[in-house]
Amino acid sequence: MIVDDVAFGAGCEILLLEDDPPLQRRLAAHLRTLGAQVTEVITLEEARRALRDLRFDFALIDLHLPDGEALELLREGAFSENTGVVVMTGFGGVKKAVEAMRLGAGDYLAKPFEPEELPLAFARCRHLRGAARRDEYRASEHAAGSTDELFFGEGLALIRVQLDVILATERRLERNLPPVLIEGETGTGKSLLARWLHRQGPRAERPFVTINCAALPENLAESELFGHERGAFTDANRARIGLFEAADGGTLFLDEIGLLAAPTQAKVLTVVEEGKIRRLGGTKELSAEVRLIAASNRPLVELVENGRFREDLYHRLHLLHIALPPLRERGADIVDLARHLLDRIARRHRLKGLVITPEGEGRLRAQPWRGNVRELAHEIERAVIFSSGSALDFAQLGAVPETPPADWLNPSWRLPAEGFSVDSAVADLIALALRETNQNIAAAARRLGVTREFLRYRLNQQKTQD
Repeated sequence: MIVDDVAFGAGCEILLLEDDPPLQRRLAAHLRTLGAQVTEVITLEEARRALRDLRFDFALIDLHLPDGEALELLREGAFSENTGVVVMTGFGGVKKAVEAMRLGAGDYLAKPFEPEELPLAFARCRHLRGAARRDEYRASEHAAGSTDELFFGEGLALIRVQLDVILATERRLERNLPPVLIEGETGTGKSLLARWLHRQGPRAERPFVTINCAALPENLAESELFGHERGAFTDANRARIGLFEAADGGTLFLDEIGLLAAPTQAKVLTVVEEGKIRRLGGTKELSAEVRLIAASNRPLVELVENGRFREDLYHRLHLLHIALPPLRERGADIVDLARHLLDRIARRHRLKGLVITPEGEGRLRAQPWRGNVRELAHEIERAVIFSSGSALDFAQLGAVPETPPADWLNPSWRLPAEGFSVDSAVADLIALALRETNQNIAAAARRLGVTREFLRYRLNQQKTQD
């Protein structure tokens, strides 16, 4: 842990409540050498006034004071949730220190102690506040399937190569990691891939915080992501740290980032570029060293073209880009993935020996799977629950359709034993792309993932052959 980076940003505000003048001067001088701004008070009443008028990142308080015990401040709720409290106690005061911890203090120091111990105590307070905030999302993370194993298969072979490059880059950098953008239809596994990246990366032991931006009301999005101070808006009766702070040192996954409002997008851009946040109602910037993973079920470039997403943020996110294909385009992976999911679902239901029949395989290949992997998993679990035997034929999906022998675009088609013409298939693809783009060569080339020069070359070849 880099203590100074974690506990003390430039201009960190600290309340120091101590009635021993020599000790107060020594502690305040040490804190100022670390870059903190210190407000010194010696009584409970002075502390109350300071807490009403000012906002503090941390408070260092002596438990025994001329006009009472500092525990009264904790009982009154005088400290903001964004203020980490460290209590100081003399010999024999451990019982009071434990009570202070129960009331919300983050750490305690037994006198006498060295001033050099303060950064670590403040760092523990910050970690405790972040852990409490992350607990709010722990249940939703488990519900989303955070322990699922990611299945790659042949259809994601190239993506696995991309992921290896991304992970190698992250291990080399360790800090200030570039953001990752995952795009794909709903149900293709974007959340699962984000968790896989976190577990495989250099921050696997650090926090992983996830939020679905589609579930954030526009008027609450900034508060959820960046936190707020008490009184920042109506009903802000207490301060609260945001998810960027909760994920500090770890990973924050913003699912459906394209649904964030423009002002919130601007703040996310600031975090990506500068590693700084500002709470709602706050007056200073705080550091947030977060590895950001963003996801969208629509290509963000389309939202940029429609004026619904910031172009500068798009370019920052698009540096490390992964496009997950829909399940219908993964060919033979469909059956292999179905077997993988069946094994996991069978274990959960405590069943053994379940297999997919050839008829079941045909039905799985023939489905359009508009809900992608999520829909496939639901159909498999339904079959497991309602099947009377160990062989699953997925009769609920209907009859296996007749497939025209030349329709190689159909996912149930197989290479013929007598051979297959790749050149004819390429010609068919080019003709399809031109039909869908009204003979626009540039647009057809983009859909095929080739250059216009290559497309013109193939068209000239076909004319020569004709």
